[in-house]
Amino acid sequence: MSALSDNLFFARLDKARAVDTVRDALTGCDDGELFLEHALSERIVLDDGRIRSTSYNAASGFGLRAVCGDAFAHAISNDISPAALDAAAQAVRPIRKGYAGTLWLPETGKAETLYSPENPLPLMPFDAKVGLMGQIDAYLRAKDPRVVQVSASLSGEWQVVAVIRADGSEKSDVRPMTGLHISVVVRSGDRMESGSNGAGGRYSYDRLVSPDVWQAMADEALRTALVNLEAVEAPAGEMPVVLGSGWSGVLLHEAVGHGLEGDFNRKGTSVFSGKIGERVAAKGVTVVDDGSIAERRGSLSIDDEGTASQRTVLIEDGILKGYMFDRLNARLMNALPTGNGRRESYACVPQVRMTNTFMTNGDKTPEELIASVKRGVYAKSFHGGQVDITSGKFVFTSAEAYLIEDGKLTSPLKDATLIGSGIEVMNAVDMIANDSALDRGVGSCGKGGQTVPVGVGQPSMRLKKITVGGRG
Repeated sequence: MSALSDNLFFARLDKARAVDTVRDALTGCDDGELFLEHALSERIVLDDGRIRSTSYNAASGFGLRAVCGDAFAHAISNDISPAALDAAAQAVRPIRKGYAGTLWLPETGKAETLYSPENPLPLMPFDAKVGLMGQIDAYLRAKDPRVVQVSASLSGEWQVVAVIRADGSEKSDVRPMTGLHISVVVRSGDRMESGSNGAGGRYSYDRLVSPDVWQAMADEALRTALVNLEAVEAPAGEMPVVLGSGWSGVLLHEAVGHGLEGDFNRKGTSVFSGKIGERVAAKGVTVVDDGSIAERRGSLSIDDEGTASQRTVLIEDGILKGYMFDRLNARLMNALPTGNGRRESYACVPQVRMTNTFMTNGDKTPEELIASVKRGVYAKSFHGGQVDITSGKFVFTSAEAYLIEDGKLTSPLKDATLIGSGIEVMNAVDMIANDSALDRGVGSCGKGGQTVPVGVGQPSMRLKKITVGGRG
């Protein structure tokens, strides 16, 4: 463990005694760990010309988990002390009754340092953070008289975690995070529309707050709002659709990524269950989950079970190659963990979660994809959507979209909705561009009542036919 985690967690809690307590509590189990966390976070929100809210939170605590078969016991405390750990150990021991597990000890890969351990919160004065919000508001209102509302938020986090496993092995990580999000509402006559833009990652505030960075973000938010102000009703029916690169990967994340998480496949509730080695997407479609990309929002040097992050190929050239795993589901499916065991905080148990999930490049240009469509839709980005994991069916609504006519972008479209299923959309891909990109670092994913930061991405790609919901 690092000296920092030692100082934070073992000033009151003797490390050697803690290791012995964990070993004793988990003897007879298949797996488990002590997860310790110290987290600082802040957020400043501007709305309608003034600071609407500010927050600062400091939280410390631990979770002790014992795993037997597919059952677990989990005890938590915000008091990192010998007495609290002893009480937690007592609480998880009953899970072992009548069970004689064999400790499971696989390791996969070596952890790499993917981001600076420096705490970003004190590196920028609080008054300067508040002042930035005012500058964003004034800048956008001066840019265009149609601007009627500006909202912005600046957030930062510094999280230190340590993991002691059932065999006494130790891991630690120090995780920074910052983010800036800007949205704007414009009005023309009786019509109002909005646009937004944001960025973030595992780095300090200085990567976000220089004028050239935040002004470019503000300009993009305003551009999107003004485009939407001119949007017409989207057409309805089956037609070709071209998806833009980057943030459009949120559709891939929801419609395909969740279905490739190990827990759903172990339980047989995913549309991808039992399909390893089978074709589940068109040729050329390769989907990867990679938590080892430096400074990305979804990256982790180690996951929340102490497993090193790695690059996991899920679909290769249309063939299903594997799933994402935490330790519990890997053990039960006779696989290896992939660094996808994640939890929102010490008070939560790990779940199988994505990190940065994206599709790799093809060999076309984005212009070729659009030029190939006689009449269809270009969906540049999405608000989000709803997905049924069991069937893979989804509904996604665009944030920015255009009509394609005779190979050219024409009218912007309002609320173009894509309707289909994960396997259907992956098999409908017939052209893939060479512009694969991750989003700018704004994604969060909810599952089982927990939210964690993620990254999404893809190249531009053409779907030869998919149902578009609209009124035009």
